[in-house]
Amino acid sequence: MGRDMRGGGRRPDVPPSRLPWGLARVRGGSMLPGLRPGDRLLVRYAATPRPGEVVVARLADGTVAVKRATERRTTATGGPGWWLLSDNPDEGVDSRHRGPVDAAAVLAVARVRLWPWPRVLRRTRAGR
Repeated sequence: MGRDMRGGGRRPDVPPSRLPWGLARVRGGSMLPGLRPGDRLLVRYAATPRPGEVVVARLADGTVAVKRATERRTTATGGPGWWLLSDNPDEGVDSRHRGPVDAAAVLAVARVRLWPWPRVLRRTRAGR
């Protein structure tokens, strides 16, 4: 899979006919304190994440979740993946429990919190 060196561009393996923007809702307290249950996010589908960005990903059990991409990792099958963590380590399931998430399962990168208080989402330091 190719990577746009600017970090936020379209992945070349995704057809351009797919809508590039969408909405996601935060559920549960795993992303507290920065994101709260019910927050609405504007997400960019097929964007290549950078360490520290908030992403929407499909976990191994099929659950779609909002998590923070902290670093690139190799999956158990040897493919490219991401280490995804909850901002609140006391809640939620993340890569500490399930291991790296396949890069293709990272569906979108969150760019803006739209509701209840609009703000641009900033990257955090990958290692915290």
